[in-house]
Amino acid sequence: MQKTFTEFSTNAILKIGDEELLVPYKTAKQLELYTFIRTNNYKVEIIVDSIPYTIEPNSILALTVVQYFQFVSGKDLVVYKFNREFYCIKDHDQEVSCAGLLFFGNVHIPIMELNSDESRKFKVLHEVFLDEFETKDTIQAEMLRMLMARFIIISTRLLKSKEGFVETTKNAKIDLLREFNMLVESHFKKEHSVSFYADKLFKSPKTLSNTFAKLNTSPLQIIHERIILESKRLLIYTDKTAKEIAYEVGFEDASHLSRLFKKHTQLSPSDFKKQLKKAR
Repeated sequence: MQKTFTEFSTNAILKIGDEELLVPYKTAKQLELYTFIRTNNYKVEIIVDSIPYTIEPNSILALTVVQYFQFVSGKDLVVYKFNREFYCIKDHDQEVSCAGLLFFGNVHIPIMELNSDESRKFKVLHEVFLDEFETKDTIQAEMLRMLMARFIIISTRLLKSKEGFVETTKNAKIDLLREFNMLVESHFKKEHSVSFYADKLFKSPKTLSNTFAKLNTSPLQIIHERIILESKRLLIYTDKTAKEIAYEVGFEDASHLSRLFKKHTQLSPSDFKKQLKKAR
């Protein structure tokens, strides 16, 4: 069973399914999508960043886009996969954002064991997710995002209340990427240069670039993607002009944002706004 939601205006993707969604990861590779795995009555065997894990029944595991993942065995799973454009395009409290506790906010892999009441809540929420997939209307995307926000809030509360962290061996590359993402989240509206973040991390820009290249990304790409994501959010959810948006994300000249936006989306901000109006 697999259901996929896509949204043209933002390139948002949300996939909900079972273990079939994990079959492509029989060989270890980078996830590229934020991923939650919920076990029901059976254990699941996985390998994350070369470390094997056995996840007990009635548990939830949160994984980030940068981790290398291998699915060894398991059944009766519930899997959620989504990209930045689906969830991160909305403003969220720092703890439940895409740089929050479940994702780039910690150096551990969060695994939360559920009691019977908690399992029931997640099963009910899953049924609501499935129902919403069948409701094709103009607010479907908003509803699905709200449901994912609820899922993440409940998971974050569990993580905090149970201190359900699983220790991993230190992975310097992943930790550096997490710290970088957190800094970008705090400063991207004013600081666009790699050197600013390198100084904050006591690294050289070259060191950052070489480290991130091993994770199939670059410091500048992360900064630019966050700027584009914020610009899309403002285009979709506000009536601000392209010039106002450019100023809000740190460009004094709107043409600079326009060039960057077009490079990433093949559309200028104004054309993107026109496409939104046509899609509504």
